[in-house]
This record gives sequence, structure tokens and C-alpha cells, in this order.
Amino acid sequence: MSLLVPLYVHPAEDPGAWHRLIESASHTYGVILNPASGPGTEPDPAFTAAARALRAAGARLLGYVDTDYGTRPPADVMRDVLRHREWYGTEGCFLDQVTAAPQELSACRRLVRGVRRLGASPVVLNPGAHPAPGYARIADLVVTFEGHWSTYVSAFSRPDWTTRHPPERFCHLVYGVPEVLVPLAVRTAHERGAAVAGPVTGELPNPWARLTPALREADR
Repeated sequence: MSLLVPLYVHPAEDPGAWHRLIESASHTYGVILNPASGPGTEPDPAFTAAARALRAAGARLLGYVDTDYGTRPPADVMRDVLRHREWYGTEGCFLDQVTAAPQELSACRRLVRGVRRLGASPVVLNPGAHPAPGYARIADLVVTFEGHWSTYVSAFSRPDWTTRHPPERFCHLVYGVPEVLVPLAVRTAHERGAAVAGPVTGELPNPWARLTPALREADR
């Protein structure tokens, strides 16, 4: 089982969730750190401590960086990547709200090259849907679905080009999953060509404030 874990809640607000995540860190593909819709303007001691514990437990840390669908200046994106690395010891980055259109591919490729030059690895792109095929060649992992469980089971479609890539290149982030169906959500992602999954039971506006119950299955 390979889990991508966005846990967008402060460690002081839900220390139990962070403790459970640290205990199960070895079962994750990576943990996304998101102190303030990015690294914030200064280090957060609670996140610094949580990051240190996660690294010691063997987790790979990814810094959350919003690209605002290509409208954020690349320099701002680079600054956030560096802050995550310097303050929290992240290895890679999770670029959120990434463009998916073919005409934006060149700009996204330049951005990914830039963050790689800063030492970020792996680079995860989150367009939240299947992008133009070229995006899968510039990232280590692409989130090709982010949405509600009801949409995932009723309206998901997989373009043929995805079959030309290994499942390890794709991830599905699904929220609103009934807890009893979380193992099914992981299996469904695998059946749909995504080796990495992130099913959570939470709902909007912040479904990622709740830790995925899939970690319990991984511990068994």
C-alpha cells in the first residue's frame, strides 16, 4: 500500500492524528507539510517538531506549494520550496493547483526544472484531473483525480494515454469516503491505474484535516 498523506491540520489542534501518522510513517509514499497554505512567513515550531519526528520515522516529506494554476510568479514558488526545505527539512514538493492544458505544459516544465535544480525530489503535480499527456513525463507523480467519493465512483474516466505509464506515476486523492469503504477506495485506485492513493473521510471545506483511516489497514 502506497499512501500520499495530506494532513492539513495544525499539530497543536490534533496531536493525536500527527502521532498516529508518525507511528505509521513507513507505510506512506510521502507526507505533505502545509503549515500555512505553504511554508508561511516564518518557521512554525510545532511543524518543525512534527517534521523532525516524521523524518526520524522514515517518512518522505513534501512541501506544499500553491501554483495557482500557473499564475504565481515562478520566483515565489521557488521561495516556498526553499523555505520548506530550510525550515522543515522537506525532500520534495507537492505543487498544487497545477495547470492541465497542453498550451501550459512548457511553462510547467520550466517550473519543474527550476524546483529540481533546488534539490526537490520527488516532484508531485496536482492538477486534480487528467492533464495533457506530457505532464506525466515531467513529474515523479501526478494526481489525476482529486474529488468526492460520489464522483469517483460514478463519473471517473481514464484516458488511454495513462496505460503507457507505470501506475507508480499516478495518484488519486478522494475525500468523503465512508470509513468502511476506505480499503475499497485504495483497491479502486489500483484497479484504475494509480499505485498511490489518499482516501479520507473528511468533507469540504477542508477534507484533509482528517487523517486517512487507510493507515490502520497498513499497520495490520
